[in-house]
Amino acid sequence: MATIKPFKGLRPPQELVERVASRPYDVLNSDEARREADGNEMSLYHIIRPEIDFPVGTDEHDERVYRKAAENFQLWQERGWLVQDKEEHYYIYAQTMDGHTQYGLVVGAYVPDYLDGTIKKHELTRRDKEEDRMKHVRVCNANIEPVFFAYPDNAVLDALVRRYTSRPPVYDFIAPGDGFGHTFWVVDDAEDIATITAEFAQMPALYIADGHHRSAAAALVGAEKAKQNPHHRGDEEYNYFMAVCFPAGQLTIIDYNRVVRDLNGRTPAQFVEALKEHFDVEDRGDGEPYRPTGLHNFSLYVGGRWYSLTAKPGTYDDADPIGVLDVTISSRYILNELLGIRDLRSDKRVDFVGGIRGLGELKRRVDSGEMAAALALYPVSMKQLMDIADTGNIMPPKTTWFEPKLRSGLVIHKLD
Repeated sequence: MATIKPFKGLRPPQELVERVASRPYDVLNSDEARREADGNEMSLYHIIRPEIDFPVGTDEHDERVYRKAAENFQLWQERGWLVQDKEEHYYIYAQTMDGHTQYGLVVGAYVPDYLDGTIKKHELTRRDKEEDRMKHVRVCNANIEPVFFAYPDNAVLDALVRRYTSRPPVYDFIAPGDGFGHTFWVVDDAEDIATITAEFAQMPALYIADGHHRSAAAALVGAEKAKQNPHHRGDEEYNYFMAVCFPAGQLTIIDYNRVVRDLNGRTPAQFVEALKEHFDVEDRGDGEPYRPTGLHNFSLYVGGRWYSLTAKPGTYDDADPIGVLDVTISSRYILNELLGIRDLRSDKRVDFVGGIRGLGELKRRVDSGEMAAALALYPVSMKQLMDIADTGNIMPPKTTWFEPKLRSGLVIHKLD
C-alpha cells in the first residue's frame, strides 16, 4: 500500500509566483533557459539551470554549477522569493490545456515505496542522468522540482478536490509561451489531510508517469541519508520526495513520433513497397497530413506523400503488454528490419518528436531535407502504461509524452 505525507512547502509569495515559476529543467537546454530567464533575477532557472549564471559554454555538470544552485536556492529564501509554510500541508495543482483540466495532489512520496516497487516504473533510467539529479538534490538538500505520478481513480479524493477547487486559488496564471493554465490550492484542514493520507494508504501502487530520473535520484538520495544517519528513525523528511499525483482517468498520453535520416539505401518507392510485407499500405496523397486512427495504425510521410500503414495480424501480440505496443511493432518491422536502426537510445539516424508539435513538424523536417521519412504513432493509453508497470515490464524508449508539463517552482520540498 502507498505511504504519503504532507509537508511544509517552500513557495513563492502570490505576487511573485509568475516570476519564479519555470518550465522543468529537462525540457530546454542551457541557451533556452538563459533566454527565458533574461531580465528576471527571480527565475527558478537560476537554481535548476544555474549554468546560466556562468559564461556561455560552461559545462552544466561543472561542480561550480552545482554549488551555484545551492547558493541561489539559499539566496531566494533570504530575499523572501521563496517562503516556507509554517504547517504541513498537501496541495492541489491543476493544469489546463486545450480546455481540459487535470487535478493533482502534491504529496511527499515515500522513499521505501520506490525502492520496493510500490511506486511503479515503466522506463529504464541512465546512471549518468540519475547522478546529475542526485548531485542537485544533495547540494540543495531539497526536491526543487516535482515528479509526475498517476494513481487509480478514487471517488473520495475526487470529491475532496472538487470542494477545494470551488474556492479561490492561491495561484492562478497562464504560463508564457505555451499558454497553459496553472492553478494551485493549499489543503490546510487536518481532517482533509488525514483523509488524503488514508485514501492513498489503500492504494496498492502509484505509477511514475513522467520524471523517472528525478524519482530515482530523489529516492536514492533519501536512502543515502538514511544510511548515513546513525540515529535514523524512518520518519525524517528525507524519507519522502515531492510528487504531483493525478487520477489516471484524467490523464492523456499524446503521441511520440519518429523521424529518420535515411532509408538505408532504398528510394521512397522501394521503402513503401518493402513495408507491404508486414503492413497494409494505403497512399493518402500529398494533401492534409494523415493521423493514425487507432491501435496498430501508423502514419508515414515519405517522398512528399502521406501513407496509412496498418499492421498485419501476426506482427503483434495483444496478450503481451509489450508485444501489443505500436512502438514495439514499428521498432521491430520498420526501424530495425528495414532501416537497420537497432538502438533507439544511441542511434543518430533516428530522432523523436513529441506530438505536442503536431504532424506539420514531421512534414517540415522531411521536406527540409533534414530527414528522409517520418512515422507518427497512435498514443499509448494509461491502461497500457499501468499494465506494463504492474507486470514489471519496461516500455521501449521514447514511448510516452505527457502534456502539459508540470511547472517548477510552485512548491519545493526541503529534506530537513
